[in-house]
Amino acid sequence: MKYIIAGTDRPDSNTLKVSKYIQTIYQQLGETVEIIDLKEMKAHLHQDLHYGKPSEGLKPYLDKVLGSDGLIVVSPEYNGSMPGILKYFIDHLKFPESFEFRPVCFVGLGGMFGALRPVEHLQQIFGYRNAYVYPERVFIMGVHKILNAEGQPQDETIKQLLLKQAQGFQKFTQALSSFKIDANAVIEKKKQP
Repeated sequence: MKYIIAGTDRPDSNTLKVSKYIQTIYQQLGETVEIIDLKEMKAHLHQDLHYGKPSEGLKPYLDKVLGSDGLIVVSPEYNGSMPGILKYFIDHLKFPESFEFRPVCFVGLGGMFGALRPVEHLQQIFGYRNAYVYPERVFIMGVHKILNAEGQPQDETIKQLLLKQAQGFQKFTQALSSFKIDANAVIEKKKQP
């Protein structure tokens, strides 16, 4: 199962609207994809006083990432980077298993540059954590202007880019699953002298 991480806790966010639209694309491609909504998870995230000891409320979100066969990260741009809640969530995820050898792709949404900066920051983080980064990113510029009242993009180019990314990411994850690496075995081997 793939998961879409809606990377903000802002109420009624365009990030969640775009995430729901992406979810419908995958459904049309015959795949069930769930959304991890950081707004819903926020209360549990702040209950954890110590990294590495998740609360019972946070554990299901962390388990979804660990059990996923791919992640689609949708991030807006806040002050030239990703929202703090997204980074805080990433910092709570088990190291290194959460991203090690896990396919991930990115959608950025924002103003003039469509969240280029936060997506590049996220690529650095996921690359550092040995994820398989799908190279085809989508940047939605002027997101406030292209979504209708239901949160659907009205720009045909954006629709085509999101569809093309989803089709490519499906093939990418399928290809990688054919020679799946047991991340836990690799991690244990690295620990040995």
